[in-house]
Amino acid sequence: MTTMATSDLPLPKIGRGKVRDIYAVGDDRVLLLTTDRISAFDVVMNETIPMKGAVLTQISAWWFNQLGGVVPHHMISADADEIIGQVPALAGHRAALAGRAMLCRRTTVFPIECVIRGYISGSAWKEYAASGTLAGEKLEAGLLESQKFPEPVFSPATKAETGHDENITIARMREIIGEEDAFTLESMTRAVYTQGEEIAREAGIIIGDTKFEFGKEADGRIILIDEVMTPDSSRFWAADVYRPGQSQPSFDKQPLRDYLDIERRAGRWNGEAPPPPLPPEVIDATSKRYLEAYRRLTGTELVIN
Repeated sequence: MTTMATSDLPLPKIGRGKVRDIYAVGDDRVLLLTTDRISAFDVVMNETIPMKGAVLTQISAWWFNQLGGVVPHHMISADADEIIGQVPALAGHRAALAGRAMLCRRTTVFPIECVIRGYISGSAWKEYAASGTLAGEKLEAGLLESQKFPEPVFSPATKAETGHDENITIARMREIIGEEDAFTLESMTRAVYTQGEEIAREAGIIIGDTKFEFGKEADGRIILIDEVMTPDSSRFWAADVYRPGQSQPSFDKQPLRDYLDIERRAGRWNGEAPPPPLPPEVIDATSKRYLEAYRRLTGTELVIN
């Protein structure tokens, strides 16, 4: 499977994120194509990571199949042949679709990242360590870094087009999207995380935190969209080495972050674009980390036909 930095399909391209290209399929469907682009510290690297796009797409597809009885979702198919069967214009592009494309129902996307934290880490830990709060709201005293919360904490964020998302209060979320929809999004977030965290733990993975996106269909139904509990949208920790009171090794782009930290401390990179070139060993280590996340979670090797 060759790596892909960008895509060019015979469909109207309606969006391009840091890693995904979004195409319209008529008025009621979209095609999400996950490239092998990778970003860190909000900067997209020049190099691609082999198999990363397929890992993200197929982990999401695996989760959608697991969670169909918990919440409705947008996936129609993540199988290249099935997608071509429904969208014949893509018949000559099977190689680009294989493993990395997902045909989905089109929705009006809520402008909210639905973050849920089972453990305190990352930006939440930084704020808590400094002020004892999360999004300005007080948390109990005495928590350790990476400690499990008594109950998962729902902490929404606004979706930033550039830069970092901003943590907001639930009250602010209600102001933005309305009380009824805010209640539904929080309830669905908790249901998906509770089920997902239990499934992942059986596979030896702790999902420290994750974020979901939701959209509303034309008939008003709210469904789960985008990627679901992947190494890009979640903190995946190995349960067998988890120790509260410190940061945890994770199944994601940690080798990349570690390398960029070294370059920044050495004064060879200022943290802005353009990024430094990535050595082959960093690219290889990052690819292997993503593939290991898939293997551990699903219990199978990722094979793309």
